[in-house]
Amino acid sequence: MKKVVIYTASYCPYCHLAKELLRTKGTIFEEIDVTGNASRRSEMASKAGQATVPQIWIGDTHVGGCDDLHALDRSGKLDQLLAA
Repeated sequence: MKKVVIYTASYCPYCHLAKELLRTKGTIFEEIDVTGNASRRSEMASKAGQATVPQIWIGDTHVGGCDDLHALDRSGKLDQLLAA
């Protein structure tokens, strides 16, 4: 499996949903919590071009947020992306 990185905030329900989906896929991921950490949030926003959480990368591919991750799963492309 490719390396998965997810930027999250502790108060974010969408972050929890995204992490749960990844866990159901058996995915080990690196979580970077930006709660109260302006430099981490700035780093994430710079990389993603967005300041909202979650922001998810699978390998070098920026997936986007929770809705994007679930859309990939519904289309059957998430498993392929994780395995590639």
